[in-house]
Amino acid sequence: MTRRIVSPDCSLPRATRGETWLEVANPTVFTLQVRTAIQVTAAAIFTFIVVFFLDRNFRVLPNALHEYLPSHHAGSVITDITITKCSTLNLFSSCKLDPDLWHRIEKDLYLGKGIVSSAYIHVRRKKEEELTSEDKVVVDVTVGRLNPNTNEKAKDSTEERWESRPAGLWIKRSSKKSASDSKNAVTAIDVLFGEDAVEARDNWAITGTSLLLDTGSKIPAAYVTVRRGIPPAPVRPTPRINENGRFKIVQLADLHLSTGVGHCRDSLPADWNGGKCEADIRTLDFVHKILEEEKPDLVVLSGDQVNGETAPDTQTAIFKYAHLLIEHKIPYVSIFGNHDDEGSLTRAAQMDLIETLPYSLSRAGPEDIDGVGNYYIEVLGRGSSGHSALTIYLLDTHAYSPNERKFKGYDWLKRNQIEWFRNTAQSLKKNHKEYTHIHLDVAFIHIPLPEYRNPNLTFVGDWKEPPTAPVYNSGFRDALVEEGISMVSCGHDHVNEYCGLSRTEDHKPALWMCYAGGAGFGGYAGYGGFHRKIRVFDFDMNEGRVTTWKRVEYGENVNKKLDVLMLVDAGRPVAPPEE
Repeated sequence: MTRRIVSPDCSLPRATRGETWLEVANPTVFTLQVRTAIQVTAAAIFTFIVVFFLDRNFRVLPNALHEYLPSHHAGSVITDITITKCSTLNLFSSCKLDPDLWHRIEKDLYLGKGIVSSAYIHVRRKKEEELTSEDKVVVDVTVGRLNPNTNEKAKDSTEERWESRPAGLWIKRSSKKSASDSKNAVTAIDVLFGEDAVEARDNWAITGTSLLLDTGSKIPAAYVTVRRGIPPAPVRPTPRINENGRFKIVQLADLHLSTGVGHCRDSLPADWNGGKCEADIRTLDFVHKILEEEKPDLVVLSGDQVNGETAPDTQTAIFKYAHLLIEHKIPYVSIFGNHDDEGSLTRAAQMDLIETLPYSLSRAGPEDIDGVGNYYIEVLGRGSSGHSALTIYLLDTHAYSPNERKFKGYDWLKRNQIEWFRNTAQSLKKNHKEYTHIHLDVAFIHIPLPEYRNPNLTFVGDWKEPPTAPVYNSGFRDALVEEGISMVSCGHDHVNEYCGLSRTEDHKPALWMCYAGGAGFGGYAGYGGFHRKIRVFDFDMNEGRVTTWKRVEYGENVNKKLDVLMLVDAGRPVAPPEE
């Protein structure tokens, strides 16, 4: 039996055995409780709004509390910027400032090419909680010959004014208590070089003209780039097979980008653009065209993206291709060639940078394995599938032989890299069997394997130069075959653009080994009238099929697919049809 009891004094009588109580509150008291709750909530909201506006303008909250506010800039804000210039002819000049107060950006604005001159940007920075009433926060930066104050309406004397710094640099600082929390607060400064310089990082932007330095025409001009606030986490799309069961990869090999526009090598036709061929601009125009027309789901950068010899600022060169891919919202992976680290950044430093860029799926890979960039990515099945449909292995083939006397030429894949590959491939097989269609595995490298020069391969496409594969054979081709890799593609030899079929001892198709063909005008391309190429791979997961073709930059075939070739069918390498 359930009794309904209402106590006039809101107290509950003591329960007796076997009785279940259903408490019903006094309606009058309930109404008072609701009204009180509403009043308390309204007061709290009002108090929060008042404190927020007071703190924004007068900073009434403790500094420590700002660490937890959404508008806080974790890290530091910039409070001042200057430029120092020094000369070997002037013993009293110095490009160093007090390191306890100033941080020097370690990029010589003359790129180390000034005959007697060097120059550096220095910044003063503070953590927000360390700011005092005497500090000003930089809220704007520009570069130019004219005083920007003359272009702005007359302002109250208490408002921010542009302040002049050397080399045409102008900064605007604010002493407002809220300046460090403003979306305009400058939190980092960097330098890029060349009239074609672009930014690739979120929340960064190049500002104004180039710095006013006496660098001359042979040294790429320096541009200041500014970060405001803290950038969001970079976009990292998960590669996935399209709803029609297809997935397309564009391989960009040997872009050979420079700091500045670069100079074309072996370009055809010789009178293109009136004889004025700017390598990076022509290269990136070619890449842009192919991205627009092929609409790939992934781009593989297979090494020598940077022409180290002509890239004294490697970062500037990297941003050129990254900006283009980010603009197209195409995820990309990259490995290094023998020229990438001949500029200003090591492989490790480059990968640290590349990993932070939007749409980059590149990774440094295990630290205990030789090289930088030994990794794989999984392309998931269509729809909401969590199973891998395609695995792409990428490995670092290093640069030059460590034992030139015994093995002349180029380096080779090391034993621990091959063991890592084998162990990784075997560990993934169980999960790959859960995919309801045929799972595919492919690989990309930069320097070709020794087997690329085997004259007994079945060739499709042009062999124009002797493959410069390593002399020492570490056995990676056999590892690829044994682990079920159906295709590997490389770069390095710019004018080779063939695919060669390697066979088993009983002459069955075992592995397709392809060249992409060089895409960049900053690298060589002689050997008999070679036009730059880009290779495309089309994966049809409905059939377990891989088809490839090439696109050319110039000539009558610019809008055609060249040497269309089925590499894999039903998950296995297949021989080309006999002519």
